[in-house]
Amino acid sequence: MKNVLTYILLLISVSLVAQDKDQEKALLKQTNKALSYVADANEFAKSDDFVNAEMEYRKALSTKPNQAVGAYNLAYQYYQKGSLDEALYRNQQAAKHATDKVEKHRAFHNIGNILMKQEKCKEAVEAYKNALRNNPKDDETRYNLGLAKDCAKNQQDDEPQEDDKDGENNRDKDENQNEDQKENNEKQQEDQDQKDQKDQGDQDKKEGDQDQDKDGKPDDNKNQDQKEGDQDNQQQQPQQGQLSPQQIKNLLEAMNNQEQKVQEKINAQKVKGAKVQTDKDW
Repeated sequence: MKNVLTYILLLISVSLVAQDKDQEKALLKQTNKALSYVADANEFAKSDDFVNAEMEYRKALSTKPNQAVGAYNLAYQYYQKGSLDEALYRNQQAAKHATDKVEKHRAFHNIGNILMKQEKCKEAVEAYKNALRNNPKDDETRYNLGLAKDCAKNQQDDEPQEDDKDGENNRDKDENQNEDQKENNEKQQEDQDQKDQKDQGDQDKKEGDQDQDKDGKPDDNKNQDQKEGDQDNQQQQPQQGQLSPQQIKNLLEAMNNQEQKVQEKINAQKVKGAKVQTDKDW
């Protein structure tokens, strides 16, 4: 019985080893096929044949999605063509599936470069830091990190401060209050004008009532003064066909002025005709 159990365990062990070898062979075959696609893509890339290079890199990633080299090289091609969003995505994919620090460093370094081109300086700082964690001796990454920090600081300084926002809100609030105050003042002025008009109407009515006696009849004294005034005006006005005293006075003044002008003209003619006597110069 013991020998039978030993024999069964041996068979299981041999079977597992065989399966492992088959999986290793399949994985190796898959890896070699993906690397073959990458090699072909690299050749197309050297010839500036972007279309075929992109197609071969995609084949490599489809064959082995977690292969970092295919994603990294494809990202570089997108970067060269100016497709920054695609390049960023592929570099992030490469950084995720990288199996060693060298691949991680290269992926994060390129991520930082792309973010700098997109003016995302704060994000670029973090990318360069991740690159340096995987290769602290890379001077180029360290230099780019310094540039990214300066850029991030400048962007932060350019952002509107909270105090400025509060100031703008306060200005808007003051303007609204001034506008409300203006409307209130206009309404108060309008009400005052209406009140003044009403008071003036009441005053006129009161003065009209004063011309009447206490029984509401016309005041005889007021009427008598008005009649005397009308008689004076009638006396001053000339009757039809007659001149008023003022008209007679104006006519006399005009005649005197005309006579004076005639006399001045005669005298001027006499002076012009007379000889001018001068003293002799012996």
